[in-house]
Amino acid sequence: MQNRVWMALFTLKKQNWDKSHKVPDFKARDLVLVSTLNFNNIKGPKKLKGSYVGPFFIVSLHGTNAVQVESSGELGNKHPTFPVSLIKPYQPADKELFPLRNPTPLTVPPVEQS
Repeated sequence: MQNRVWMALFTLKKQNWDKSHKVPDFKARDLVLVSTLNFNNIKGPKKLKGSYVGPFFIVSLHGTNAVQVESSGELGNKHPTFPVSLIKPYQPADKELFPLRNPTPLTVPPVEQS
């Protein structure tokens, strides 16, 4: 009896999770932004800093749950691997809507031959 209740609860939880969960579709060389949620090396008042830093190129994927990004000055000494829950795709600013905004300078990393 108790086993059936647990299985019914498990099935219900799984169905609810599957409804709202979306598998991330990142691939190598995509541009992403990294969340500053766990960064403690941000200088100045944290409430005035952005929620995300970047954009960064994805160097490699570690399964479906983590990505390794190209390290640069904004990340400092942070480890370059982040969970996909702290990553979001980079959307460049629209020139027509924001004509005075300077474009972000990007340096494309070299392609690794394997």
